[in-house]
Amino acid sequence: MLDFLIYDLKVAGLIVVFYMFYRLLLSKETFHRVNRIVLLATAVASFILPLCVITMHKTVTLNAVPSVSVGDIQAELATVESTVPLWQQAAVILYIIGVLAVLSYIVASVWKVVMLINRSEKHLLEDGITLCVTGNAALAPFSWMHYIVMNRSDYEQQDAAILAHERGHIRLRHSWDVLLVDTLTALQWFNPAMWMLRQDLRAIHEYEADGAVLSQGINARQYQYLLITKAASIGGYSIANGITHSTLKNRIHMMLHKKSQGSHLLKLLALLPIVGIALALNAETVTDVVYQQPQKKIIKKGKKNATVKMGPINEIVVVEQAPDAQKEVKPVEMPNAMKVKKAEKEAFDVVEQMPQFPGGPSALMQFLSSNVKYPKEAYEKNVQGRVIASFVVEKDGSITEAVIRKSIDPLLDAEALRVIGSMPKWEPGMQNGEAVRVKYTVPITFKLQGGSTEKAVEK
Repeated sequence: MLDFLIYDLKVAGLIVVFYMFYRLLLSKETFHRVNRIVLLATAVASFILPLCVITMHKTVTLNAVPSVSVGDIQAELATVESTVPLWQQAAVILYIIGVLAVLSYIVASVWKVVMLINRSEKHLLEDGITLCVTGNAALAPFSWMHYIVMNRSDYEQQDAAILAHERGHIRLRHSWDVLLVDTLTALQWFNPAMWMLRQDLRAIHEYEADGAVLSQGINARQYQYLLITKAASIGGYSIANGITHSTLKNRIHMMLHKKSQGSHLLKLLALLPIVGIALALNAETVTDVVYQQPQKKIIKKGKKNATVKMGPINEIVVVEQAPDAQKEVKPVEMPNAMKVKKAEKEAFDVVEQMPQFPGGPSALMQFLSSNVKYPKEAYEKNVQGRVIASFVVEKDGSITEAVIRKSIDPLLDAEALRVIGSMPKWEPGMQNGEAVRVKYTVPITFKLQGGSTEKAVEK
């Protein structure tokens, strides 16, 4: 749940940035349809962008091959469980309470509208819209989905401006905008920018509906007088669009405002760097380590004296004289850097076929994860760290000579050696078709639950 709260804080930051862009560059323009799309799109994008993680791969080539391919192991605490800090618990509880409170308010508003519509007198209009007449004389007209609700006095007057206004809301599907933004607001109830975005979206709805009224040739002054007379009426419900929503002064000002020039739409290009910066801040770099393969010795027969030729990066070609050649062949001595001399009982660091845990690296990780237990005393001392242990895989696959290469604490060192000693027999390493002794190294990370999570893989 804490990860979700961190994600929600990232969303909140994006909403603030996008809303500031709208207020500074677009709020005074008359591009009502564009402004509506921008507010809706940026609100949704704020929830999506933190989930878009661009992964950039960086390849590093090393000359030596390590003796193990095992990721960090998260040690489990066997006897004592770590607790979540109190402030984290309080933050989660407070957030959930806020979300439930806002969602409850939305559901209650929808319920009230539905019940009011069910109790109203219904009249089906020619365009498929249902006109609902209620007995509450103080209720201002409003619309929701494909319903128009008004009191009996307004219904009897059959004011064309009122019907045109509410039809504009329905035709432009403003109710769906309200449902979407109110739901997002529940997840961002602590963010003032989200509440201001919600309010500005409602204002744009009214600007669009007012424009629909004036486009039918209705006198602007008469319509403005109608808005003034309805301003004293009881407003509609928060989930619905009503003629009394938004600030009356702003609506009248927008009607009289000169139409914005089309070139002002170029301001939208400012969204591109905002999105780019958001993606860049959320990007991750993954380092891919590539090791050069052990050099192979390839023997070819010929009639030339013995020479050494360097082939590709991972092989050495040695040409020897054929048996039927008359000249005496001198032995070829490889450069010191190329020689690999091992006593019979000495363990190899690198072989053609490295030893393998039964089932492969994933099975090894599973074995360590299941068997490593956090020492109680180390937990009480808050001892954490990465222990690196090495051992020898014998010719028969048994494990010997387990030692600690990097020590953190004697308790953790002892636990690492205990688990390594309990491993089953491995598939032995092979060199020139024969089983040989091979050194192997395993890193084991001991980390207390509730601490920061680090992901590292050694290839």
